[in-house]
Amino acid sequence: MSTPPASVPPARGEVPRLRIRGLRKSFGDKRVLDGIDLDVPRGTSMVVIGGSGSGKSVLLKCILGLIAPDDGVIELDGRNLLALPRRERLAQRARIGMLFQNGALFDSLPVWENVSFGLLARRMVGRREARERAADLLAQVGLAASVGALSPAELSGGMQKRVALARAIAAQPDILFFDEPTTGLDPIMGAVIDGLIVDCVKRLGSTAVAITHDMASAARIGDAAAMIHRGRIIWSGPAGALLDSGNAEVDQFTHGRREGPIQMELRR
Repeated sequence: MSTPPASVPPARGEVPRLRIRGLRKSFGDKRVLDGIDLDVPRGTSMVVIGGSGSGKSVLLKCILGLIAPDDGVIELDGRNLLALPRRERLAQRARIGMLFQNGALFDSLPVWENVSFGLLARRMVGRREARERAADLLAQVGLAASVGALSPAELSGGMQKRVALARAIAAQPDILFFDEPTTGLDPIMGAVIDGLIVDCVKRLGSTAVAITHDMASAARIGDAAAMIHRGRIIWSGPAGALLDSGNAEVDQFTHGRREGPIQMELRR
């Protein structure tokens, strides 16, 4: 029996910011997404967990339009992105901010230009204003304006994550996606990044979806959580219940146990 799609029910009559139904994607004979259902109400933060190869990254790429799903519905404020004309679809996806797993900063550009890249690409601001906006955004993630003149290679891993976060919030997006935001960071810096994410999401009034393997990060970021296993959402509920979910697969994953139903499937 499938788990109800909405882990944090939206207010009565309110359309979820993000609504996914029956999302499927295969690569050849391998079905990666097998009917994903997920609701993310406005102003909430959802964390999505799951093992390697479970479909988390493919789900994210489908939402962002990087790959096309085989079937299903992806709605942003009630509008199915997959059914919109290309221009409208691009306009809707411009409302999305993204923090990539490894930052994905452009090595050939200074930090300030990385931060304001989307604003410049869409011609929302001129270069002078872009540099001023970048300084303000860097301040919001705890970095000095002088960092803007540096190249990404001159920054530590934690600083690169902050710059990537500043870029993600630059256009004040309605919904933010975070792909493994604490990967490669020590526990203290991971907590710092999570705190900045929470602060930025609250300040913008945005909705957030984070993919993570880090259970401490999931608890800090999420209001709600969902787990993907074998291409389906097998559990959803409050993020605070991840370590006591009552679901065998979720329990094994969140506690990092070798023995359990997930390992048994791998032995077949």
